[in-house]
Amino acid sequence: MSILIKECSIIGREGEWDVRIKDGKIDEIGESLDGDDILDGKGKYLSPGFINTHTHAAMTLLRGYADDLPLDKWLNEKIWPLEGKLTAEDVYWGTKLACLDMIKSGTVAFNDMYFFMDSAAQAVEDMGMKATLCYGFLDMGDEDKLEKEKDSTLKFIKDLEGMDNIKPAVGPHSVYTVSQEGLQWCSELSEKMDIPIHIHIAETEKEINDMEGSVVEHLDRMGLLNKRTIAAHCVWLNKAEIDILAKENVVVSHCPVSNMKLGVGKPMDYRSMREAGVFMSLGTDGCASNNNLDMFEEAKIAAILHKMKGDTTLLPAKETYEMMIRDTLHTGGGAVEEGKSADLILIQKGVPDHQPISDIVYTLNGCAVTDTIIDGEVLMRDREVEGEEEILNKASYHANKLVSEMI
Repeated sequence: MSILIKECSIIGREGEWDVRIKDGKIDEIGESLDGDDILDGKGKYLSPGFINTHTHAAMTLLRGYADDLPLDKWLNEKIWPLEGKLTAEDVYWGTKLACLDMIKSGTVAFNDMYFFMDSAAQAVEDMGMKATLCYGFLDMGDEDKLEKEKDSTLKFIKDLEGMDNIKPAVGPHSVYTVSQEGLQWCSELSEKMDIPIHIHIAETEKEINDMEGSVVEHLDRMGLLNKRTIAAHCVWLNKAEIDILAKENVVVSHCPVSNMKLGVGKPMDYRSMREAGVFMSLGTDGCASNNNLDMFEEAKIAAILHKMKGDTTLLPAKETYEMMIRDTLHTGGGAVEEGKSADLILIQKGVPDHQPISDIVYTLNGCAVTDTIIDGEVLMRDREVEGEEEILNKASYHANKLVSEMI
């Protein structure tokens, strides 16, 4: 069975086009094509779906729970204690809610780190999304916990065998939560299995001040910085450290909303990142430090944040849009081209629509997405997602149960 998107405006092409999808891929782009299942693209942009490169998906359950607090208090008195009460079922429904949010706002794939990740993987598979998932490795310098984290990581990687659209990664949380032995083990496992590394780097000034020497140089010596690495935040770095990220082909996940909401002290040095040639992407972080997973919002705030220093040409709309759609997670999509994976979204045009990419970055939000297709399957049609009511009800129940246990 084929899907035909009729008379849509493809970003980057003039005119209106028909796009036929077969066997999970874009089969043909042309005019007056035929197909079995018709989607009306009239008055809509057709875009590759967005890639969210840093999330903690199940934290949707914590949305609005601990806002406007100092970072240390937020983490130590609110987030970590509540996370200590999480169950596998909590994570399943929290991840399902995150997937629903992402499907409805145009995200087709995401890079996630959390706990009970076998439940998260099941939720992703049930929702039909694509993801790179890792167990959040935190040993806190405890030798017994180190061995448990190793076992949990290996078990989770094995659990993902047979899940075609879900890939494993290694998830050393950060230099301040993982021992040197733990970091080294994660590095060696990533190299041995040729799987990605997902890590937080230089999110706060405290992380830098507490470290003897350079965080980046420390991680680089351990082999944790390479083309397989996705590094979230990277705010408190000097130019020499940024040059190392570029040299090692690290992917940086820029999370401006979370950084601003948690008051990390300054914006990432995007100009130096770009001049060094760092491979850039966008992430929302978790809903406890962002409150939503809308990549439109993340893109707009990223684009305008860096203009505050006085250069309105810094991070223009086209560059920002490329960060939204770039196939950082190697899903096979990232472009509306024949042969590419059909990971596509239809977006209702704004009025007027002088510049489509400007429209997407500066004008629209996730509610403008009308249809989401992942791997050739229509997961949202005319803003409707199958099973949405149950997901909202179950996620609400688990969120309220968690918070009530903290009282």
